[in-house]
Amino acid sequence: MLKHKGFPSRLPGTDFQFTIRRANKDGATRLVPRERYADRRPADRRADAGFLAALIEQFGDAPFERGNLDAGRLSWLLGREVLPAEEPFDPESYEALLRVDIDCARTAFPELFAGGPLA
Repeated sequence: MLKHKGFPSRLPGTDFQFTIRRANKDGATRLVPRERYADRRPADRRADAGFLAALIEQFGDAPFERGNLDAGRLSWLLGREVLPAEEPFDPESYEALLRVDIDCARTAFPELFAGGPLA
């Protein structure tokens, strides 16, 4: 399992995890696109935005390996802002390639691009 050096391990000041420490002995947790409903807690929305900002800062729109990125946090963005970068895509592999869809990210999280470091 690739460990992404320099990637934040969690959202600062919270317990929202962005990375895992070690590989699961039973294999990688399956990535499953999760529906984001409008009534999600503000803290959950901040965690999604923080994770996406970290992905964009670290990888831009280039393909990246899943590695030690948290499956739960990836699943909230999968199928929209984060897309498979390979066919066939194995959602249960630490080596699976993903990429950020910058246009979709800009639409879903405009605050990340409004005059901030990602603008």
